[in-house]
Amino acid sequence: MGNIFVRTLSERACVVATDRTWMEDAAIAQLISTSQLEGMRRVAGMPDLHPGRGYPVGAAFFSTGCFYPALVGNDIGCGMGLWQTSLPAKSLNIDKLEKRAGNIDGPMQDEAFRLQAMQAADLPAGDFDASLGTLGGGNHFAEFQQVDAVYAADALSALGLDKQLLLLLVHSGSRGLGERILRQHVDVFGHRGLQGGSVEALRYMTQHDAALRFARCNRHLVAQRLLSNVRAQGQALLDVHHNFVAEASIHGQMGWLHRKGATPSDQGPVLIPGSRGDYSYLVRPTLACQDTLLSLAHGAGRKWTRSACKDRLFKLVTPTQMARTALGSRVICQDRQLIYEEAPQAYKGIDSVVQALEGAGLIELLARTKPVLTYKTRGECCE
Repeated sequence: MGNIFVRTLSERACVVATDRTWMEDAAIAQLISTSQLEGMRRVAGMPDLHPGRGYPVGAAFFSTGCFYPALVGNDIGCGMGLWQTSLPAKSLNIDKLEKRAGNIDGPMQDEAFRLQAMQAADLPAGDFDASLGTLGGGNHFAEFQQVDAVYAADALSALGLDKQLLLLLVHSGSRGLGERILRQHVDVFGHRGLQGGSVEALRYMTQHDAALRFARCNRHLVAQRLLSNVRAQGQALLDVHHNFVAEASIHGQMGWLHRKGATPSDQGPVLIPGSRGDYSYLVRPTLACQDTLLSLAHGAGRKWTRSACKDRLFKLVTPTQMARTALGSRVICQDRQLIYEEAPQAYKGIDSVVQALEGAGLIELLARTKPVLTYKTRGECCE
């Protein structure tokens, strides 16, 4: 693993990138600043690194003695779930698929099914149950994809993936639950860390782990709603969080590994999505690299701020035009502001991200997929 792909920024900070990887100075500054927090031993930026609200997104952080809920952020358990559908890619009718996808913005109508899923996930009744089975706003999405290129047929077969059938990728998290957990913490502790083993730390981790289960259940219900709408069956292939904190050992030292928009490299194959107008890559981690904190990129990563998107694009392209992509896919997004904020142009090219990971010896490519239909929202606005 050469320095051309893993750049040392300081004694405690590194980033996986090449000279061609889009990397904002503000993101690097946030990464280095975070490395100076009390108890922080190492931070690692991924190729999708970009500035966040105080802390960078697309990074992992390892601390000892204490951990930082603010590093995880408000969307605890945000992650990617991938389903094999029963829809043949060859006979796809995209007009019919777009119409049948329906509207999944509101609460589920099948309350019995939701309650059954909650019970299976060990989720008690709570204030955010109505959000289960919905995507939320921001960069969350559900996307039907088709396999565009195969690099490791045996690995796909072992995963149970049939390249002749469409896939369904769901990117979502814990909705309002994670936001409330973070707010409760910040109201009392600010952005300070919690001492491991303390009453406060144990209380937060109990809430955090419940939010992880909530987020995974939410992705499952989003997938089931869409599959039911399009009259298809589905089999879950993988589901991986990329926003969470957990105890871990790095170079023989026990501590806390935070991931904020960073996919674990120690949980098997993962799918790294591009923007709604770009390819995605199914990859297999090949190196349990502790220098890069056992982590990979979670997506393409933003290169434009949300506020800049509409100003840059409004006079160049209409919302209707933006509902069609260069790859021939469709986008369901009737929120005029959101469709600009999530424009493909606002994101890094996924190839540059994946090439940096591959060059560092962290991944092996299994397949490339391309979008068919991306669901954001049917409503004029969403949370």
